[in-house]
Amino acid sequence: MIERPDPDALLAGPLGEWLAGQQSLRDETRATVARRRRWGIIGAVVLGALALVLFQDIEATLWVGMMVGGGGFVWAQAAAQPVTNAIKGQINGAVARALELEFSLACTTGEEWQLACGYGLLPSFDREDFEDRWSGELGSLPFQTYEAHCQEWRGSGKNRRLETVFRGAVLSVAFTRRFHGVTLIEGDGKRKRWFGGEKEEVTLNGTPMQRCDMVDPAFEDRFTVWSNDPVEARYLVHPEYIERLSAVETAFAGKNLRALFCGGSLIMLVETGDQFESGSLDASDDRVRLIQTIDQFGALADLAHRLNEAPRGNFAPASA
Repeated sequence: MIERPDPDALLAGPLGEWLAGQQSLRDETRATVARRRRWGIIGAVVLGALALVLFQDIEATLWVGMMVGGGGFVWAQAAAQPVTNAIKGQINGAVARALELEFSLACTTGEEWQLACGYGLLPSFDREDFEDRWSGELGSLPFQTYEAHCQEWRGSGKNRRLETVFRGAVLSVAFTRRFHGVTLIEGDGKRKRWFGGEKEEVTLNGTPMQRCDMVDPAFEDRFTVWSNDPVEARYLVHPEYIERLSAVETAFAGKNLRALFCGGSLIMLVETGDQFESGSLDASDDRVRLIQTIDQFGALADLAHRLNEAPRGNFAPASA
């Protein structure tokens, strides 16, 4: 269990002083957001009425009103984003420093993302964006997590649009030893045969892998395990590890976890909403959001420690 920062101590120090200095900027930004929203509503009403007069079509009127109103809301939020991002950066940065880690709003990916794509942890996509990266060492082991948003172009002509195919957390935890093989855990039934049933063998990222039967029926109902080393896979997918992996979903308030044991790291992807969103235009939210961020990240850091603990009562393969 890592020692979590004291939120009151953080707010009593440089972070609290910096936040206090942002009050006038917050007030000005709130006023700008409210003004833009009013203009958006006025524009939606006026242009909607004009569309009704010109086209005599209720559907067209509603469409114009929704488009203009939605555009006004986006315009309003654009005014708030730089300020809330700056506040989030300061709050999350203070938490990270207290944990001797690093936080950055911008994010560059590495081998973990390439492996996730290569081994099919993600659907196909055309656009990718990343943000909110936490990184450093827990104990002596590298650890990082960040948010990813993947979109794919769908439809054609005027219906062509970008749709989200993955939005969630990417978590990479180094292990104290390297794995002999590659083991993938994913949702049950993703790789079907042409004539029904699940495949017995697949090749992912150039690696031939076979489906591994597990002894836990509850796990079998949710997941399928693929590996080129079934003996090691059955060691890794021990009931205690399953508990820990499920706890990652809980910590992120997420779903559809998928995991890859490869090289010396465990890579996990979980579909989630936004995490660590500590920035707000309302100063009264600061302490609550700070505590929420500490709790969210503390839970993940604790899990990273626990995932490296050997399951009790199970054998461990010889070190590579």
